[in-house]
Amino acid sequence: MDATLKTVIAGRLVELPGTIAAIRATMSEEQAAAFDQEIAHVPAPQLPAELARWAMRDTGADEEDEVLFDRLARGEDIGAVDAGPDTEVA
Repeated sequence: MDATLKTVIAGRLVELPGTIAAIRATMSEEQAAAFDQEIAHVPAPQLPAELARWAMRDTGADEEDEVLFDRLARGEDIGAVDAGPDTEVA
């Protein structure tokens, strides 16, 4: 079974490709070339976030996030819960 990334988009659980090869396989030649160029230079600690960003492109997640960030910027209560104090990992 192939690895997948799971997230919620528009209230639905969505499974996304979870390997570099599977993410790349969803792309056009132009997108794959841009992906190859960019991913080769991503620092290791940032790699999971960048892979997730590429996997979620064209899913509508960006638009959903923008709407949420706009609401937050206006000071709307979006039902977020305080996660508690920030802690640093030693």
